[in-house]
Amino acid sequence: MTAATYQYVDLPDASVVTTRALLTARENISDTVAARAMMCIHGGAGFGKTLAVNTCLRALEPGEDVRKITFRARPTARAVRYELFTALDLAGEPPRHPSEFDRLLKTALAERPRTFLVDEAQWLNGEAFECFRYLWDEPSTQLAIIFVGGEGCHTVLRREPMLSSRIFIWQHFTRLTPGEVLEVIPLFHPVWADAVPDDIAFADQHAAHGNFRAWAQLTAHTRTALTRTGRSRVDQELLRWAFSRLA
Repeated sequence: MTAATYQYVDLPDASVVTTRALLTARENISDTVAARAMMCIHGGAGFGKTLAVNTCLRALEPGEDVRKITFRARPTARAVRYELFTALDLAGEPPRHPSEFDRLLKTALAERPRTFLVDEAQWLNGEAFECFRYLWDEPSTQLAIIFVGGEGCHTVLRREPMLSSRIFIWQHFTRLTPGEVLEVIPLFHPVWADAVPDDIAFADQHAAHGNFRAWAQLTAHTRTALTRTGRSRVDQELLRWAFSRLA
């Protein structure tokens, strides 16, 4: 797994760890794709949602045609259609009229089974979610959709009975528990492989707080500290220096 997978941190030698959440996601995604259904994976920032979903979906390729869409701002219904047009690599100019646009998308989606990963789905409002539901409801499309987003994604979907009633599986990602941290972090990166459990717990309590993205940032600073001091092993003095960069 490349360093970029760990979200904005250049972290050589990091490994994807099979947490309980990832194992659950693997089972849930597999079942959702097999059923050609929709699911929602939601939780706080940095809890490993996108990493887990990307890892699980890659395991389904190349047999499954997976297309990824990411939103960075609140899209209109037309913007959603444009994103789908681009994700499907459709030729020509996008249609101007919504009905014509929808016919084109339904025709393209009927060609073969597909799975859409809709990341940063907390940016979607009811109208945008409705675009996906409309295409998914078409029997010929054979479409599976994985919505991944913050708590706002879950909130919007739950407010819309027409949408929430169609969600096949809900999965909530949470922080790693203190026990999970001691199991997972030594496998996450060589920096922690021989660290004293008390020092890992110290790092989690004062800086990472069970958040995988925070652990990635802390690990990057800890690697720097080890290199600069010439030390071979993490200790609390070194960790306090790393903490000072995260304050």
